[in-house]
Amino acid sequence: MSADFPGPLGETITGFVRYKRALGLRYDTESRMLHRFAEFADAFGCVAPQLDRALVDAWNAKRSHEAHATWRGRVDLVRQLALYMSRLELAAYVTPTRTVPKGPRYVPHIYSVTELQAFFAQVDACGHCSAVPYRQQTMSLIFRLLYGCGLRVSEALHLRMEDVDVAAGILTIRNAKGHKDRLVPLSDALRERLTVYVQQVHPHVDPADRLLWQAEGRPVSVGNIYKNFRRFLWRAGMSHGGWGRGPRVHDFRHTFAVHCLQRWVREGKDLTAYLPLLKTYLGHYAFADTAYYLRLTADCYPDITFRMEQAVGHVVPALNGESR
Repeated sequence: MSADFPGPLGETITGFVRYKRALGLRYDTESRMLHRFAEFADAFGCVAPQLDRALVDAWNAKRSHEAHATWRGRVDLVRQLALYMSRLELAAYVTPTRTVPKGPRYVPHIYSVTELQAFFAQVDACGHCSAVPYRQQTMSLIFRLLYGCGLRVSEALHLRMEDVDVAAGILTIRNAKGHKDRLVPLSDALRERLTVYVQQVHPHVDPADRLLWQAEGRPVSVGNIYKNFRRFLWRAGMSHGGWGRGPRVHDFRHTFAVHCLQRWVREGKDLTAYLPLLKTYLGHYAFADTAYYLRLTADCYPDITFRMEQAVGHVVPALNGESR
C-alpha cells in the first residue's frame, strides 16, 4: 500500500511517477489518471504488483461518451506504466501499439475579422455581476490576451503579478508546455488595457497574486473561461458545433498565428526571417510545431499558397500529416 496511490500497485506507480518527474516532466495530469487506475485495479481484484491482461483490457475498454483523445491517452498511459514495470522485471501485459487508432484531427476554426469584432463586442458588453465583480474587466482582458498574444489558456490563467511588467508591456510565461519560459511583448493597445486592469483590480499589488481574478482573491478558472466563451459566442451569432467541432477557445491562438502570417505575406516580409520569430513568440520547441500553422494558413488563404511554397514548402506538413 502506498500513501500516494491506493492498492497493491501503489508503490510501483509511485516509483513510475517519480521516474517521469526525474526526467523533467510535470506529470500532474498523468498522476491523477494513474490514481484512478490504481483505484480501478484495486476494485477489479488486483492483489499483487502486476498487470494481468484481463485487468489491462478492462481498463482499455472505451467508455460511453468518452472523447477519443481521452481514451487514447488513458490507454497509452497504462502502456507506459507496463513498459516501466517490464524493465523492473515485474509481470505486466503491454498493450500493443496502435490498439487505439488515431482519431480525426480537428481543423482549427480561424476567426474572421468580422467574427472577432462581433465576439469582442459581446465580451465588452458583459454586464456587472455582484457575485463575480471583476468579470467584465477580466473577460475583456483575457480573450484579448489569448488572441492578441497567442497565449494558451493555461498560460494566461497562471500569470501572476510578478510576471507582468506593465511599464515595459511584457509578460513572462513560466514553465509552459515543454517546461519552457518565454517573454511575450504586448501591443500598445493591449498594454494600455492591461495598465487600466491592474489599476482597477490590483490597486495593492502582491507579486504572488494571480493576474486574472473573478473577485478579490478568487482567480479565474478554466470553467469560467469556457462558460463565458460559449455565451459570448452565441450572442455574437456564431454557432458552436459541439465537442470536438468548435469553434474553440484555443482557436484564438491559431487565429493569432494565421493572421500574423497573412499580414507578413501581404506586407512582403521575408518569411524565412520572420518564422523563427513566430516560433519563439508562441513558445514552440521545434519549427515543425509552427509549420502546422503555416500549412493551415496556406489552406485558409489560397492567395498566399504560392508564396508559402516558395519560402517554406519543403518543411511545411500537410494537414493530413504527410510531409511536403
